[in-house]
Amino acid sequence: MKNIFDVLEERGFLDAITHQELKTHQDQRFHVYIGFDPTADSLHLGNLVGIMALAWFHKFGHTPIAIVGGATGMIGDPSGKSVERNLLDPTTLAGNLIGIAKSLMQVLHFPELQVLNNYDWFKEMRFLDFLREIGKHFRVSAMLAKDSVKARLSTEEGMSFTELSYQLLQAYDYLYLFDHHGVKLQLGGSDQWGNITAGVELIRKMRGKSAYGATFRLLTRSDGKKIWQIRRRCHLVKCR
Repeated sequence: MKNIFDVLEERGFLDAITHQELKTHQDQRFHVYIGFDPTADSLHLGNLVGIMALAWFHKFGHTPIAIVGGATGMIGDPSGKSVERNLLDPTTLAGNLIGIAKSLMQVLHFPELQVLNNYDWFKEMRFLDFLREIGKHFRVSAMLAKDSVKARLSTEEGMSFTELSYQLLQAYDYLYLFDHHGVKLQLGGSDQWGNITAGVELIRKMRGKSAYGATFRLLTRSDGKKIWQIRRRCHLVKCR
């Protein structure tokens, strides 16, 4: 009997997984999550792959969770970007969060689906507490070795401390969801590998338990670059 990873790999959908043992978990059901950046007030074509991933996992009996980045959206994920993102003002960000959450609930209309905003668990956290409790588990050498970081450091633009800290925020998202929602699998595009493994390692260090990650292939343009700009209103996603 094939599991979800076998099927996605056969279809050329799966890019990498953190633990090969995932393929042997025939009967285990996971709470899985993907994060969506609120860079606009609607989903774009590149989001379709992540939506399809959640739909496939739901089809195989797993519980999907979608995260809209009310906190991480204030920073902006540097992965795959050659220059730093323009910071969104609070009004624009709030409108984008509403639009993205509404779209996700319309597209992934599963009774089990949860759409969560990571600002809800970051808003009360003090900066010094975050550095003491979370930051101490990260080594700068490992952070700088991430492919997305190395690519930026080799350019004239470089990378700000704000962008470098993004992987800590996403790692904490995973830890919070592991603790409070039983999430043991994070999904994302191939450009998210470094952020996902950061969360897997944080859970291992702080909880002494295993968590997993899997990436899927990105939807790209003819020149091989990730699709960012083409936006469409999504109404229905089906797995066939």
